[in-house]
Amino acid sequence: MAATTRRAARSTRLRATVLALAATAALAVGAPSHAIAPAQGDAPPHRGPSPFTGLTAPQGRVLAVKFDNARGARPHTGLDKADIVYVEKVEGGMSRLMGVYSSKLPKTVGPVRSARESDIELLRQFGRPALAYSGVRSSLQKVLRDSPLYARPHGRAPGAYFRNGYRTAPHNLFLRPAALLRTAPRASRPTDIGFRFGPAPKGGTPTERRTVRYASASHSFRWSPRQGRWLASFDGAPARSTSGTRLGARTIVIQYVTMRPSRYKDVNGAVTPYIETVGSGKATVLRDGKRYATRWKRSAATGGTSFTLADGRPMPFAPGQVWMVYADRH
Repeated sequence: MAATTRRAARSTRLRATVLALAATAALAVGAPSHAIAPAQGDAPPHRGPSPFTGLTAPQGRVLAVKFDNARGARPHTGLDKADIVYVEKVEGGMSRLMGVYSSKLPKTVGPVRSARESDIELLRQFGRPALAYSGVRSSLQKVLRDSPLYARPHGRAPGAYFRNGYRTAPHNLFLRPAALLRTAPRASRPTDIGFRFGPAPKGGTPTERRTVRYASASHSFRWSPRQGRWLASFDGAPARSTSGTRLGARTIVIQYVTMRPSRYKDVNGAVTPYIETVGSGKATVLRDGKRYATRWKRSAATGGTSFTLADGRPMPFAPGQVWMVYADRH
């Protein structure tokens, strides 16, 4: 009787071990931990001209990611794969970046940092995109949570974020975009936000370099005839991705806007700027080694931004990634 019991116990343990090994093997040969299958009922993205880049690409759900841009946060991971890169002024005259993704979705991006109140107004033109960020001051948490965005900070989607052991805090928080989009299966697909793409118009002023400065940060763009694009530098140093790719784009838009004090402050008591992206004003568009004087107009937060030449014609961008750099109105 005792022998029979021992044989039965060994048989049970053996079956459990086989099942555990099978499960481990399935994980090993299956998708990596950062790859997330489409949510049930989510239609696969169709290919077509992207309203963000003008290139034919998969029209995936829209994800915006807030990037740290302090010196200790560089080089960036995955920023070179964004459809649009925004450069924003924050407290103390520093800068943050925001990458908007739809056509390509890197396995990882970062380092990720906090969102700002004016990001809500800026992102409403994308419908209801997902927004990834590290967090915000407690007074702003409810505003973002109640906004018409899929706000997904580290605390609400912890499985999508991880700490990079080769970076020091607070520059070590990274994101798996596919995992985060799994938590926002109804995030918007790309729609028209006002960009127009096509051949360069006549005119323009030959330009080799253009710089936008904040009180504590500078962003320069140098035309490279060999690469056919503007190469970015931050604070005088070449901006690169962790892959070694030099950051930059064929089209750089310097948009002059009002950046007034917001209702919020950082932990040191510095007031957060509110970037007003609804309204109108001047803009400088850099493409093909020239600068073009244009006007921008955005009538409502739910609408896109038009860029027009002096004669009222749309200012066409060069197909590819676009950088939008906010500068103080003058």
